[in-house]
Formats: sequence, C-alpha cells, structure tokens
Amino acid sequence: MLEKKEGHSWVGRLPGSRALRWGLGVPVALALLLYLASFFLDEPLRAMMERRINSHLVGYSVRLPGLHLNPIGLSLTLKGLAVLQQAHPDPPIVRFPVLEASILWREVLSGKLVAVFELDSPSVNINLQQLHSEAASKVPLKEHGWQQAVEEIYPLKINTLKVRDARVTYINHDPARPLVLSHLNLQATNIRNIHLPGQVYPSSFHLDTAIFGTGRGTVDGTANFLDEPYPGGKGRVTLAGVPVNNLKPLLTGGNFTLQGGVLGATGAAEYAPKVKVAHLEKLTVQGMRVDYIHAKSTAVVEKKRAVAVGKTAKKIANEPGLLVRADLVSLTGCNFGLVNNAAPKPYRLFISDADFELKNFSNQFSQGPAQARLTGKFMGSGTTAATMNFRPPKKGPDLDLQLKVENTQMTALNGLLLSYGHFDVSAGVFSLVTELHIKDDTISGYIKPFFRDMQVYDSRKDQGKTLVHKAYEILVGGAARLLQNRPRQEVATKVDIRGSLKNPQTSRWQIAGALFRNAFFRAILPGFEKKPDGAAKR
Repeated sequence: MLEKKEGHSWVGRLPGSRALRWGLGVPVALALLLYLASFFLDEPLRAMMERRINSHLVGYSVRLPGLHLNPIGLSLTLKGLAVLQQAHPDPPIVRFPVLEASILWREVLSGKLVAVFELDSPSVNINLQQLHSEAASKVPLKEHGWQQAVEEIYPLKINTLKVRDARVTYINHDPARPLVLSHLNLQATNIRNIHLPGQVYPSSFHLDTAIFGTGRGTVDGTANFLDEPYPGGKGRVTLAGVPVNNLKPLLTGGNFTLQGGVLGATGAAEYAPKVKVAHLEKLTVQGMRVDYIHAKSTAVVEKKRAVAVGKTAKKIANEPGLLVRADLVSLTGCNFGLVNNAAPKPYRLFISDADFELKNFSNQFSQGPAQARLTGKFMGSGTTAATMNFRPPKKGPDLDLQLKVENTQMTALNGLLLSYGHFDVSAGVFSLVTELHIKDDTISGYIKPFFRDMQVYDSRKDQGKTLVHKAYEILVGGAARLLQNRPRQEVATKVDIRGSLKNPQTSRWQIAGALFRNAFFRAILPGFEKKPDGAAKR
C-alpha cells in the first residue's frame, strides 16, 4: 500500500524495489569480487602454467612474465610469452606480446565447447644456428611436446585462430640482411571440424603478408587439421612485387650471386597424406642478374651438389602421388653469367638482355615434353636464340637443344681465349651453331663456331708481351688466315660430340655438361678442327 505524506507525493515505495536492488546488486557485487580476486590468482596461475608448459617441452622452454584471468568472460590473457630453444636461447624463437584464449561463444549454441585464440603482433625470429641445431636433434620436431604445451594454456580445443600483424624474421649468415615477412595476418576457422565434417577439407584459412617490405603475398585455402598421420590442405598462392635481390642471403655458399629482380607468381598446392601437388601457373621475374661462380676451392662441393641434385631429380621423376607442374616461367630483361675463377685467367661468359620462357614443365612423363626458349645477347653483342625440348626420363635423360649465336665481338671473349688458347684478339666477330641430343644414356651433337675478321697480333696492344708470346700470337693469327674461307672471309671449325652417360658414380647431367663444355672450349680455338680428346670416354 502507498502512504501519502505531507510534502511528498508518495511516502511509500514500490513493494518490489528492495528485491530488485538485491537481484541486481548481488550479481554485480559477486562479479566485482571475482574480478578483484582474479588479480590475486594471476600470479599463482602464471607460475603454475609456466611450469606445466615447460614440463612437456623437449629442447625448448617458455618464459611467461604476465597472465590475467577474466572470470566474467572466462577468458585468459598471456602477456609477453616467449619460446626459447635451449641450445640457442637468444633470440627467442617466438614472442607473443598478447595471446588471448576464450570460449567461442557462438559454438556453445550448437552444443560445442571450443576455444578461439587471438594473437596480436607476435614475432618469429629464426637464425641458421637454430635451424642447424634442430636438424641435428634426435627428437623429431612434432615430438617436442608442442600440442601438450598448447593444451596447458587453455582447457578447450582451439577451433578458431586469429593472428594479427605478425612479423617473421630469418637470418641466414648476415644479421644486416634478414629475410622479413611483416604485417602478416592469418585466420583459420573450423579447426576441430565441427561444421562440414563430411568434406575432405572442412576448415578454411586465409593468410596475407608483406614480403621483404615491398612485395605482397596471399594464400587462401581449405584444410583438414585433424587428418592422420599429419594435417592436409590445399590453397591458392599469389605473389606480387617481391624483390628477388633480398633472397641473396639464401644463396650464401651455393656458388650463386644475385642482383636485382622483381618476382610475381600465381599457383596452387595440395599437400596431404595421399596426394602431393605443386602447380605453378605463372611465374615472372624481371631485371635479375644471376652468376654461377666456379672456383677451385668449391670444386669438390660443386661435384657433390650436382650428384645430390641429380639423385633428387631422379627420385621425384614419375613418382606416383607426386605432381610438380609449371605452366609458364617467364624471365625478362635478365643477365645470366658463368664466372670461372678456377681458370688460369678468370673470365665471365654471359647473356645479357635475356628473355627466357619455360612451358609445360613437369616431373611426370605423361604430361608431355617441356619447351624452353631463350633469346638475348651473348657477351653483350651476339644475337642469341636457343630452343630446348625435354621431358622427365624413363630410362634416362631425354633432351633436344638447338642454339645459334651470331656476331659476337671477339674482344669480349679474351678472358676465355687467354685461359684456353693462351692468346687474345684485338678484333674479330664470333658466331656459333650447335645441336645437342640426349636420349637415355647417349649424347650426340656438334658445335660449329665461325670466326670472321679476326686479328690476333696487334703491335700496339701487345707491346708488353714477351717475344715468344708475340711469335705465338702471330702463328695463331696466320693459321686462322690460312684456314679462312676466302669468299666469306671466315674461319669455320666443327667439333662433334659423342659419348655415353653411363657412370654409376656421376650424375648423367654432370657428364653431359662436361662433354658440352669441353667441346665448346676446344671449338672456339680457331684454326683447329679436331675432336676433343676422350670426349667419348667421359
């Protein structure tokens, strides 16, 4: 009942007001009490979690400086979590400034109790020492206890993973030239296969990142993270504006040098227990310079590497369940060189302004032959055109090569001529035609060079040479003139290439390369038409 009192409209209160205050006040007070109490629980929980995570890890450890439990939303926030490799703890392999784990509430309505992990600005730092240590470990990577460690963070299985603004840094040899993926974002959903369980790949994921600062990369795909014996998935990859020059640290010790270049690519890949496909639809590189450097100090390593590459190529050729395809590889405005520092007089052979196309490359014989085409300028002046058809071997290599070089200025070849012929030239034009055929275990073909207007001895250029060397150059120049085709004013020689590739201790491609190289070097010495010694024996 309401009572009216003087000076007040109503002196009584609504009968339910006190109950309403209690009904609202008690939960708020409890929530506030739990919130305050959680701060007292944070430190014991942090210490316990750090200890339990480390108890599962082998060869690695974690540091967890901070943790906060939110009892209202049942979320857990880890602050400053760092993962260290015990053999090389500095720098930590992974840092998580903020990692939040919570219940994925929208799945509760479907009767599933799973978690969402959200990572803000994590950083991954890997160097060569750490990789070598992991490779030398007797414990496989998947058996280091990672899954059990993650389960200690939050009692629920992860169903959604969100990574925002991550950074991945790899240091090979030079800390001043790291490889960096920045602003990396990743989202993976339905990791526990709650939805679409009947599909081969019921989960979806998206990744985008900046590559070496100016490049961009994206991956969109689907996966089955619960597949056995390991997860499987497939996706589309797009790369654009990637500076190839930044890959130089990866080539350290590989006899390659690299300058410039911008890369773009599109393709798709699928990797699962029963299928492995890598399909490169298109790859383009513009403005790249690549040199292969041969040296005495690395000759043994080069030979071992060539054998290893040959074995790998043989292993994956026509391997069931593995398909490697490249529809189009296009290199434009490039410079390809061979530097021989092992020669008496080091020299560099190169093709400038090179455009190269490779189509229909595959590791499967059934996909048909690949076609390659190269145009450019040999030694900066000789118009060059080459075509090559090849396919994965069944019994042995299968290749056909045609090459034509026209009007190279011979002065650009003086380094090569001094190393193998002990003379140089002051003028002349060099051209070359060659065919090479490799079938199973047999190589055949020829190299036919042409020399025009060649002048070997020049009294002004050769002033500092000994009398004996001057006489030698006069004889070489005279021999060239004697063999000269009068109407065309040119010297032509021909070297046949014949040989067997059967040698269980040596790569077939290495033998083929040696035969071709020896024939080429001997062929360019003008005035001598003779088969290279032992060509058929190599």
